[in-house]
Amino acid sequence: MITLYHSKDTRSLRCLWLLEELELAHELELVAFPPRLKQPQFLEVNPSGTLPFLVDGAVRLHESCAILLYLASKHGDGHCLVPLDSPAYGPMLDWTFHGETALAAPLATVLRYSMFLPREQRVPAVAEDYRGQMLQRLPALEQALAGNAYLCGEQLTVADISVGYGLLLGEMFGLGEQYPAAVRAYLERLKARPAFQRARAVGA
Repeated sequence: MITLYHSKDTRSLRCLWLLEELELAHELELVAFPPRLKQPQFLEVNPSGTLPFLVDGAVRLHESCAILLYLASKHGDGHCLVPLDSPAYGPMLDWTFHGETALAAPLATVLRYSMFLPREQRVPAVAEDYRGQMLQRLPALEQALAGNAYLCGEQLTVADISVGYGLLLGEMFGLGEQYPAAVRAYLERLKARPAFQRARAVGA
């Protein structure tokens, strides 16, 4: 049985969303966030103390994009992936990691320097700079979506789940109104998917 350790609106939402898209049986373990402070016993499960954390038999994974690719490749029966010989295979991988490094990671830095650090260590200018960095990555996304419902064509892939989470996080930070119109429409398409709505509801 697949077990996912999850906390509301963290990167583990990506993994829970994919589990719902693939309709994979799984157990969900809810963890208080941040675990190191609110649920230190979680360190006995995952010594890094980070979320997500996936257990599948002997496999232990804690990087959300790796979990997406693992689940879709091993358990997805071709769903949420493009074939290895497809011209879209490389872009699928590229956008999957782009969703983390270019979108979610800058926003995690915003959180650190605006909320998580002790008040005297917070640096509003750094937080604002990283908000701007995230927004600067959106024109490329807008271009990739031109004429397509999703990043690799008309079918949702792990790339959309990764990027979609980054956009959702930005929206929660109040940046959604600054998204290009095509990017806003894309995010609304993702949020309308029943699997996303189930994941958001269960994960809460």
